[in-house]
Amino acid sequence: MKCEHCTRKECSKKTRTEGPENAAAGAPSPAQDGGEKGEFHKLADARIFLSDCLACDSCVTAEEGAQVSQQNARDFFRVLNLNKKCDASKHKVLVVSVCPQSLPYFAAKFSLSVTDASRRLCGFLKSLGVHYVFDMTVAADFSLLESQREFVRRYQQHSEEEPTLPMLTSACPGWVRYAERVLGRPVTPHLCTAKSPQQIMGSLVKDYFARRQNLSPDKIFHVIVAPCYDKKLEALREDVPTALHGSRGADCVLTSGEITQIMEQSDLSVQDAAVDTLFGDLEEEGVRRHDSARSDGYLAHIFRHAAKELFNEDVGEVTCRALRNKDFREVTLEKSGEVLLHFAAAYGFRNLQNVVLKLKKGRLPFHFVEVLACAGGCLSGRGQAQAEDGRADRALLRQMEGIYAAIPVRPPETNAHVQELYQEWLGGADSPRVQEALHTAYQGPGQAASSRDIKW
Repeated sequence: MKCEHCTRKECSKKTRTEGPENAAAGAPSPAQDGGEKGEFHKLADARIFLSDCLACDSCVTAEEGAQVSQQNARDFFRVLNLNKKCDASKHKVLVVSVCPQSLPYFAAKFSLSVTDASRRLCGFLKSLGVHYVFDMTVAADFSLLESQREFVRRYQQHSEEEPTLPMLTSACPGWVRYAERVLGRPVTPHLCTAKSPQQIMGSLVKDYFARRQNLSPDKIFHVIVAPCYDKKLEALREDVPTALHGSRGADCVLTSGEITQIMEQSDLSVQDAAVDTLFGDLEEEGVRRHDSARSDGYLAHIFRHAAKELFNEDVGEVTCRALRNKDFREVTLEKSGEVLLHFAAAYGFRNLQNVVLKLKKGRLPFHFVEVLACAGGCLSGRGQAQAEDGRADRALLRQMEGIYAAIPVRPPETNAHVQELYQEWLGGADSPRVQEALHTAYQGPGQAASSRDIKW
């Protein structure tokens, strides 16, 4: 097994896609579906290898490896085909949730605005038989708000005897997997307990949305469209099955590149369609992002929130200074010569290792670090920003960065739907339900964890 992000010489990146001669058996064809016009004649079966993920023998069990290999278009089409058969008892409601960092990829690939790309993607998925297509920004809002609250609590509780800082972000599944399976203590206690956007979206779809639709969670097949392969491993990690009556929050994860491959090989006639909302028959919302050029913006949003809550300081634009390289940056809040807050962002495995090394030695100077396993951030995920030779497609990356930067920013605090969901779904922002639905716990090597064990 190889490891995508690490710098060891024995590691290499090999993404393998079978050609048309080995097309996916799960993809519909005229022979299988009675020759209906517009069905696929072929679909390359994008098989996922552990070399695509931040994974090695220390990170992934044999059972998990087998499960990851099944996270591909074949599983998606299996459910689509089941829904066309007469036995309604086996039918599923197909829901697709799209990561915000995937939309610039689709916009670049199809030379569309990000809004038109979103509508094109939605129309295509619905032409296949998908029932609902959601934007995952609302889940990222929840994750950011809970991370903000947790940082303030940690800052106030921190002491030399019981250190709760620095807080390290937990939205990147590659980084979390590495921290849990390889690093263990003393790193895992510093991971933010707020669930990632993918995990929260799973709870929203399988719990909140299922209730609104009077559906059992196991009657929903939830697909995540994401920029990186590590999200497939995250779907296996989730500790939500008991909360969702045995149903995983995400049943299948497909990368942006896998979806594009399906679209390019399709001969379906597609009409653009408005993206659905979790809140009923509301008008389509415009595409929004958080305050970051390449991620969900944990550093900027938490920095501003902490400055206001802890020191009553209003911070406008958050400007970071590069340290070792452009993927290792810092920002400070200072007053009368005193450093009040010291935040950093560390992207890529080399920078991640530097953070871990200093943390273990007790020499990490930051209160907070936004950690992402992919150099360049989420937009650079290997599931969408890779050329045919396996290297990063730099021209495509620059184009995606420009598209993403042009999307209007919406702070999570201003999302009225999130505030309504806190009340309607969770019974208030301080309800015990918040802990169960929006927070998790981390295991060390050989340990199990449950979100109910957290004490914050």
